Amino acid sequence: MRFLLAVIATLSFATTAALADPASDFKRADQGLNQTFKQIQKRLADDSGGKARLVKAQRTWIAFRNAECTFQSGGDDGGSAAPMVAAACQAELTKDRNKQLKAYLNCQEGDLACPVPAE
Repeated sequence: MRFLLAVIATLSFATTAALADPASDFKRADQGLNQTFKQIQKRLADDSGGKARLVKAQRTWIAFRNAECTFQSGGDDGGSAAPMVAAACQAELTKDRNKQLKAYLNCQEGDLACPVPAE
């Protein structure tokens, strides 16, 4: 009987940990995105218009990400898995956005389509 209870407790813990993982993944992705965002802001230190456009773009992107993930997860009527699905969605979209922003940090010199100056 004790063995059965130990197995049930272990499975319950593993399930809880698995459910928490998308949230942890999103937190790590968001931290990485924030670091990249700060690097871009630093490069735009002498360009107040560029910084304003960056902030506007990022706020708009966050609104899009949140709306998209609410849609993907079924929102309030998505059931008990909705928060996990939303967190996984947010993590993926945040990783993608971080890749986009990092690309701005590595533009070729003279690239007129790059809004971030080279170092």
